Amino acid sequence: MTTAPTTPKTPVAPVSTDWLDRDLSLLAFNARVLDWAKRPDVPLLERVRYLCIVSSNLDEFFEVRAALYSSIEKPKAAPDAASAKAHLNLSEVAHALVDEQYALYNDVLMPAFAKEGVRILSHGERNLAQHRWVKSYFDREVRPLLLPVGLDPAHPFPQVANKSLNFIVRLSGKDAFGRDNEIAIVKVPRSLPRLIPIPEKLSGKRQLFVSISSVIRAHLKDLFPGRDVGQFSQFRVTRHSDLAVDEEDVKNLRTALRKGLVHRNYGQAVRLEVSAGCSEHLSDFLLQQFELPASALYRVHGPVNLVRLNQLIDLVDNPKWLFPRYVGSFPHQLNPNTSIFEQLQAGDVLIHQPYESFDGVLAFLRDAVRDPDVLAIKQTIYRTGADSVLMELLREAVQRGKEVTVVVELKARFDEEANINWAEKLEYIGAQVVYGVVGLKTHAKMLLVSRREGRVIRRYAHLSTGNYNPRTAKLYTDLSHLTCDPKLTQDVETVFNLLASQSKIPRLNKMLIAPFHLQRSLIEWVDKTAASAAAGVASRIVLKMNTLTDEKLMEALVRAGQAGVQIDLIVRGACMLPAQRAGFTDNIRVRSIIGQFLEHSRVFYFASGDNEVLYLSSADWMNRNMLRRVELAWPVEDVALRTRIVNECLVAYLQDNVDAWVLDGEGHYKRVQAPKTRAGKLKEPHSAQAALKALYSAKV
Repeated sequence: MTTAPTTPKTPVAPVSTDWLDRDLSLLAFNARVLDWAKRPDVPLLERVRYLCIVSSNLDEFFEVRAALYSSIEKPKAAPDAASAKAHLNLSEVAHALVDEQYALYNDVLMPAFAKEGVRILSHGERNLAQHRWVKSYFDREVRPLLLPVGLDPAHPFPQVANKSLNFIVRLSGKDAFGRDNEIAIVKVPRSLPRLIPIPEKLSGKRQLFVSISSVIRAHLKDLFPGRDVGQFSQFRVTRHSDLAVDEEDVKNLRTALRKGLVHRNYGQAVRLEVSAGCSEHLSDFLLQQFELPASALYRVHGPVNLVRLNQLIDLVDNPKWLFPRYVGSFPHQLNPNTSIFEQLQAGDVLIHQPYESFDGVLAFLRDAVRDPDVLAIKQTIYRTGADSVLMELLREAVQRGKEVTVVVELKARFDEEANINWAEKLEYIGAQVVYGVVGLKTHAKMLLVSRREGRVIRRYAHLSTGNYNPRTAKLYTDLSHLTCDPKLTQDVETVFNLLASQSKIPRLNKMLIAPFHLQRSLIEWVDKTAASAAAGVASRIVLKMNTLTDEKLMEALVRAGQAGVQIDLIVRGACMLPAQRAGFTDNIRVRSIIGQFLEHSRVFYFASGDNEVLYLSSADWMNRNMLRRVELAWPVEDVALRTRIVNECLVAYLQDNVDAWVLDGEGHYKRVQAPKTRAGKLKEPHSAQAALKALYSAKV
């Protein structure tokens, strides 16, 4: 993949203002995801799914990132003009993105469903028979679960849980005690479905639904007998949800986190969503209650929680409106009828998920669990899900008498509860469970098997760019690497010992590890490539990752580009490095691939002349990954496997002209169009993901 050297330019040292804004870049990523919901070539229910994905992503953005702009930690001094402008710009972009979502929902998607006989009926659209059915449903299923709270000194504003559906109502007339308290709150239980199918006998040949908010809205007066319901609105508050635990000051991290989970739903408010028609009186009242500025208010033309629209996909369940079901093939390098250990003795194995299924990883662990010669199994767990075959296999290993050590990362955001539960179950049956290193998240993905073979104990390892989660393995692109390389597996053993004993780490053979030397080593590789380019050697860097925000690494890339290295960055999400800015990053190109599968693999390729090195990694190029997490990067030295990774994970994506977007020097993304021939005709479109699906289907 090397290219001709470029004449080096006089270096321009980057300063902080040269970088793009991280949060604006995150919002730009969500705009690219939303584009899939706009595409008429995407099946209708899948367009709804992408709309919901954006809403879920925005929820997490506000729960985590927006806290930086809220009053969680009130500044001692007023923000400077630059910070205030950045906050205002961020708010404007977020509001515009939300407005775009609801415009797409109301003006495009719902009319498209209506043409197909699928409708979510509002109160005014229901006929008399449907009104009667909804009234019966409300009385039977909804009203018994509602408890309206009229506000007065004895009934203060109730605790409103994070992202829950609620109604605020303004009443006239006097209450049962002759008082004029006019505001009431109705909390809607999460147990109630957000969409309810209308019976077939009342729907004709159509599929009709009503939303729970519409059902409650139509019967608010029934909740307040003797009072007149005036103004009202549904509302939803988003709260800061990043758990903060002082790990240095707690005796038991698991216990402290479990206590923290109880309070997560009631953190500092950061966003308020209300119906578009909500009166200023009610919205101002809510903003005051939640101590939010006006910029935190989002007036929406539709349900305040588009994420729950996911239920429509399951309720309609029409295959013609879904992507064709895709099932990855069993890894083509593996023979399911032969011992995996024998196969690994013949050479390393690479699994490209989801084109090849996660079943290969499960087969490796299953063989280890049931092989009488296997003595010990060690594994890291970051996100594995609440219902995991993999975790059940580890439990079986303990019951079969093997030594099982599991490093469980309890602080995996929004997976804390599932990980705590698995840790307790494994400890209960006798597994050795450790929680990594205080102050660091263990994000490395590794599995080590120790097996007696004659007079020696041989190690086998699985290393991955992604999580040990069978469900997401069907949706995320990742690379799994199986090996019995003595030096690499010794490194894996060393890292496990570090996590358990926290003793000083010795020099590793091949592996790079954060927070110790991963960042420094990557900078060294970038600088070595830059030195080769400066000496006139054709040099190339191609990096694939999810996020690029680490300033030291970006500075190194800028130096390398200015030295003449041709640099291609495939960054799915946030990227703070501007591309091809004149006199600064002329030789750096950035593209983002947004496809049917979530791009998740991390591949780092450096080439100088005929010399090339390729690393796989669990880490993105972010400061937190380099300095506040335990992360791994390891070389792929097998020439055939390295060539396969280059072709499938780099070249294919650099040639994509269907799902690719390119970044410019000002932070704007533009969708790539298929190039034209000399005759002016469009060349054959190329989607990397579609090509890989076809490639692996042909291998079956």
